[in-house]
Amino acid sequence: MDIKTNLPAAIDVEVELDRLAKRYRAANGLGMSVLNLIGGSAENLLDRLPKALRANLERATISALQQAMKAAHSSRSVVPDQKSWLNQAVSAAMGAAGGAGGLPTALAELPVTTTLLLRVIQGVAVEHGFDPNAENVQFDCVQVFAAAGPLSGDDGADLGFLAARMTLTGKAMQAVVHRVAPKLAIVMGQKLAAQTVPVLGAVAGAATNYAYTSYYQEIAQVHFGLRKLAIDADVPHAELLKGLEARMTRAPVKT
Repeated sequence: MDIKTNLPAAIDVEVELDRLAKRYRAANGLGMSVLNLIGGSAENLLDRLPKALRANLERATISALQQAMKAAHSSRSVVPDQKSWLNQAVSAAMGAAGGAGGLPTALAELPVTTTLLLRVIQGVAVEHGFDPNAENVQFDCVQVFAAAGPLSGDDGADLGFLAARMTLTGKAMQAVVHRVAPKLAIVMGQKLAAQTVPVLGAVAGAATNYAYTSYYQEIAQVHFGLRKLAIDADVPHAELLKGLEARMTRAPVKT
């Protein structure tokens, strides 16, 4: 006797991994226009910041990230998730305002931008069917920041942010915030430095914010796309991660 079942169409895991790898690789090219605009390189941007600020950048980033987590979570009941283009436009406007007044206004804008980026990442999680109120999803949202930023020079081979989660407790969440903060501090420091460029402050602020928002949207798509693929295809996450790593460490196929 034949038994008919309504099984969903089989998922081609290899095709999906190719798609995610392409998306990740494209995300890492978003910072080039910013570097061309400000006429420098990511390596020397931080040298433009005052020494005292560089020394306290990590602490400021931890504070901004902790504030952002609270604000992003509470804002979900008031402001719905927005389209990608609107997130980019709002972020660019915020960056222009922050850069217009030089370093003081850029510093004031930092926690606001961090909150927006976290909301963008949460929105992608929701798009993939994940609950942003769940502790493990909140953990993942912070983990996305560990992928550095478009000015980091990362070639996409470092996928540490996709590693397996530790035991989820309040202490563990604080641990991941402190682990992510050093990389994010460098990223945000580069953004602040770009916004202090004479004359180009507002333009550089808008450009960096646009690039960062676009970048983290794409990285979040890769992160949660991989999580969803593991569930839908019933393939261990670690196995998918190895497949993605293999694709990111070899030269892309030219078409």
